[in-house]
Amino acid sequence: MDDETFPALDEASFRAIEEDRLLPAERLEHPPRILLLYGSLRERSFSRLATEEAARILQRLGAETRTYNPAGLPLPDDPSSAAGPDHPKVAELRELVTWSEGMVWCSPERHGAMTGVMKSQIDWVPLSLGAVRPTQGKTLAVMQVSGGSQSFNAVNQLRVLGRWMRMITIPNQSSIPKAFLEFGEDDRMKPSALYDRIVDVMEELVKFTLLTRPCADYLVDRYSERKENAEQLSARVNQRSI
Repeated sequence: MDDETFPALDEASFRAIEEDRLLPAERLEHPPRILLLYGSLRERSFSRLATEEAARILQRLGAETRTYNPAGLPLPDDPSSAAGPDHPKVAELRELVTWSEGMVWCSPERHGAMTGVMKSQIDWVPLSLGAVRPTQGKTLAVMQVSGGSQSFNAVNQLRVLGRWMRMITIPNQSSIPKAFLEFGEDDRMKPSALYDRIVDVMEELVKFTLLTRPCADYLVDRYSERKENAEQLSARVNQRSI
């Protein structure tokens, strides 16, 4: 087809799909690295207990897991707490995000939405560190716990955030209604269809992570960004005036 058919196209930046980059011959041999975030600081936090169950299942499936404790994380942009990238809790979170190949986000539903604790963690994860996007192309599973009846408000919001952070959010999800009834005195989740759903979600997360991690960078490689050099990209995604 004649190039003049596409007068707006930058031919130097446009590329055909490279199937060998989607299906690389070499496999990554290390265990999938999964970071788990939860959204409550309560002493008996059901979102934390749910992520602990998820972590056990992930480990059984061969993944390496790390769970971030949000206690002590300052509010984003709070001048009274010396909040910034050098704050120990912020630095810890960003290091874990960089380390991970996939994530689990689990929030309680409060007032029909995710909690501020959950949102603050995501707000501290930058879309870009220089010209590197620490969440781009990584897998994500979303979960929520509720004190009342079944709801999907929090997981729906988490999906929006996952897309905004350029993550590959898996189709399945977990929502645990009346979470206080689902955990025993030992803080372990009781056998139920709700527990089975968490197993389903973690299975799917590991499968998607194994499938996409060798080609994650290529999956989210964008024509529009190839037109920019690294300096231009860094300047655009780190605009402080927005």
